[in-house]
Amino acid sequence: MKSSSSCGRSGSRLDYGRRFDLPDDMEDEREDYGVGGAMLPIFLNDLRRNNGEDLVEVTLELENDSIVVCSVSPTPTREENETTPATGLLGRSLSATSIIRRKFAWLRSVSTRTSTSEVEDHAMTERDARRIKAKLQRTTSSAQRALNGLRFINKTTGTNDTDDQWRKVESRFESLTKDGLLAREDFGECIGMVDSKEFAVGIFDALARRRRQKIARITKEELRDFWLQVSDQSFDARLQIFFDMADSNADGRITREEVQELIMLSASANKLSKLKEQAAEYAALIMEELDPENLGYIELWQLETLLLQRDNYMNYSRPLSTVSGVGRSQNVSSFRPKNVIRRASLTLRRLILENWRRGWVLLLWMMAMASLFVWKFFQYKNTAAFHVMGYCLCTAKGAAETLKLNMALILLPVCRNTLTRLRSTRARSFVPFDENINFHKIIACAIVIGILVHAGIHLSCDFPRLIYSSPEKFAQISSDFNDKIPTYKDLLTCVEVLTGISMVILMAIAFTLATSHFRKNVLRLPAPFNRLTGFNAFWYSHHLLGLVYILLLIHGTFLFLTHKWNHKTTWMYISIPLLLYIAERSIRTCRAEHYSVKIFKVSVLSGNVLSLLMSKPPGFTYKSGQYIFLQCPSISSFEWHPFSITSAPADDYLSVHIRTVGDWTRELKQVFTDVSDSPSVIGRAKFGKPGHIDQQGQPKLLIDGPYGAPAQDYRNYDVLLLLGLGIGATPFISILRDLLNNTRAAEDQMDSVTEMSQITRSEEESWNSFPSSSFTPATSLTPSGKRKAPRTRNAYFYWVTRELGSFEWFKGVMDEVAEMDHKGQIELHNYLTSVYDEGDARSTLITMVQALNHAKHGFDILSGTRVRTHFARPNWKEVFTKVASKHPNTTIGVFYCGMPVLAKELKKLSSEISHKTSTRFEFHKEYF
Repeated sequence: MKSSSSCGRSGSRLDYGRRFDLPDDMEDEREDYGVGGAMLPIFLNDLRRNNGEDLVEVTLELENDSIVVCSVSPTPTREENETTPATGLLGRSLSATSIIRRKFAWLRSVSTRTSTSEVEDHAMTERDARRIKAKLQRTTSSAQRALNGLRFINKTTGTNDTDDQWRKVESRFESLTKDGLLAREDFGECIGMVDSKEFAVGIFDALARRRRQKIARITKEELRDFWLQVSDQSFDARLQIFFDMADSNADGRITREEVQELIMLSASANKLSKLKEQAAEYAALIMEELDPENLGYIELWQLETLLLQRDNYMNYSRPLSTVSGVGRSQNVSSFRPKNVIRRASLTLRRLILENWRRGWVLLLWMMAMASLFVWKFFQYKNTAAFHVMGYCLCTAKGAAETLKLNMALILLPVCRNTLTRLRSTRARSFVPFDENINFHKIIACAIVIGILVHAGIHLSCDFPRLIYSSPEKFAQISSDFNDKIPTYKDLLTCVEVLTGISMVILMAIAFTLATSHFRKNVLRLPAPFNRLTGFNAFWYSHHLLGLVYILLLIHGTFLFLTHKWNHKTTWMYISIPLLLYIAERSIRTCRAEHYSVKIFKVSVLSGNVLSLLMSKPPGFTYKSGQYIFLQCPSISSFEWHPFSITSAPADDYLSVHIRTVGDWTRELKQVFTDVSDSPSVIGRAKFGKPGHIDQQGQPKLLIDGPYGAPAQDYRNYDVLLLLGLGIGATPFISILRDLLNNTRAAEDQMDSVTEMSQITRSEEESWNSFPSSSFTPATSLTPSGKRKAPRTRNAYFYWVTRELGSFEWFKGVMDEVAEMDHKGQIELHNYLTSVYDEGDARSTLITMVQALNHAKHGFDILSGTRVRTHFARPNWKEVFTKVASKHPNTTIGVFYCGMPVLAKELKKLSSEISHKTSTRFEFHKEYF
């Protein structure tokens, strides 16, 4: 007999292989042979009859006192290679395995000793075949990828990091121990799994079973041993721990019930209560995949196969959740020119390209202020009053001139109807309309500075110099003060100063309550001062500025040292912007009464979201990405709140999704969900009051709009990258609906082309009588009346949310995209940040269940849609890189709606990738 080796194993296991001849009629003679240790070679040598040449190689594992058949592989002769199919040899070899195992029962492992029937024997043969195939397919690269998907501690893999982590664990051990022993329940907190104590207890029990112990507390030495096992960076070690967690009775097998327990443990660690309810169903799904022989259990190698083939399952299940296709590879590696001048020029070029539009506007504004200041400064320097009050007067009057300009300009960024119309003109190419609120805030800051300079110098410098001026100097301006040197009290009680002080007080209130700390309820003040925080305080205090403009006109009319009407220029500055703003507010009031809507459907969704489906008023047109204002007279006749439109322009209804996080939104939810026939009151809402309900008994709802937003410019780009956080997905849902409607319209037109061509053929008419240009897919018309196709070709939508229930908000849209988007125009990516990332052991099994279920049934187990849900946060750099690789030499519109913190990172990435590749990303943002 010739020896051979195979089936490598680590540890104390030995491989023992023998090659022998297998007779055809071994089934008839198998009862004549005995069993037992030294007789095995004799038996194997004796398996030769009729000069048979069917050869197989049997590999045995010697471990402690047991011998386990590892594999049986064929070793055919040259003639057999030429005439016998491989499947036949493998079948006979596997049948030989079955014969040997039945003959030598003591060769069987613990996991196979119970198989006695012919059906079980055949199932074992099939399982052996899969086991051999799995071992042959295992590679180092696949093991490394699986290693990344089975992490118990964190992503770091260095020895120094591990030592540092142990010191932290050791420190926590000292603070958690009692009598030098760490309790089983505190194990999770000790090793850093504070939020997953139940999962950590499962690890604790698995490691304790390895010691054949059932313990409730451990010493520091035992903790050190546990830690070394948990932090082991080898795939086999991690796999064994994961397997032992499920193998609760330590018999080397995992049953369906044990898989179910592990699923429930993982779901509990990730706070997925819905998944726990369906754990039995998903456990059966895993058993169906890994146990096709229906033996009722799986072994370590089968779990290993599942993890090694993780990428195959994931790729198969994500047709709508990955960047499909392969574009031209682009170099996106970071580079830094060595030449300082070259580096500086590249930085300057990037800054100019990113900021030239806002730059020229700010530069023009600052030049205008500087010019007005200098002009007024020198104007007063040449007056008699300069000899009395000096440069203080010139500086104060120069600051006053800039205040007039800024009090006029601050109204323009909030003239929403005007800005919405201008967005549709060519002005959008050089005016940054997306920055209107930022410009509004910058002007407000300039006004504060102007007030401090103007009022401060008047009170601290001009007035004292005037009061204490000599009679000779005062005589030059005595006619302005009734030929009498005024006292400080006289100056403070005059009309000019009283109106000025009043304006300062009102603006201080409005500006303070407009800061983010007050407006967003960051400050927690005790009652009754808590009413000074929140959106309502901001909204009402801002309307005090109407009184400020009245006082400003009075203040500009009664001026010291100026008597000619054409020199009193305050009204010249503010008249046109003020009239424009008043006209806008008047239009809003009239339009709101005209745009009273009927409520078709009210839905209360998970995550404190209210969905309103309402009628579209006659003549109401809008673009995807725009927003409207809502007013509910039952709550307040003065408050208007903005919300993104989630329906598409082609829909015959309007829809909005409102997150109930403030006073007004909570009351709106109560108004529409708690309506009764009798008058009742909820907070400020009095929806039983006449005039506050419509003819159908529903609370009255008024809308105003639509108003322009950054997302409405999506049609200017061939490729879209839509990034929404939580409720920030709402403006992009309208865009997705619009793209779907365009796709549907295109398909309808193609169907009409096909139908008409069939009709023409049947009537033997010429195809030329139906020009193809008249049936091009389109949803819009050019000014000349010709149809044009929508510009947008591809859209990538990334939705990141913390709450699982959020996916229910737009479940219908997701399914529609999956059903209608046959050409792969839209790619959807859902991310759930409340679940540990896909490489964490706490989410590994959930990831596999998710992939298996999606591959088999076509829907996601978390969102219930056909779009697979990713875990944790996206790798934004990888997202931008993939999109850039797929679309070289393309300008991509990046639209973001969410929190300001992430906007900075995304803007920076857009700039970096744009300068490292031929793809240009143009970033647009809006906050909620």
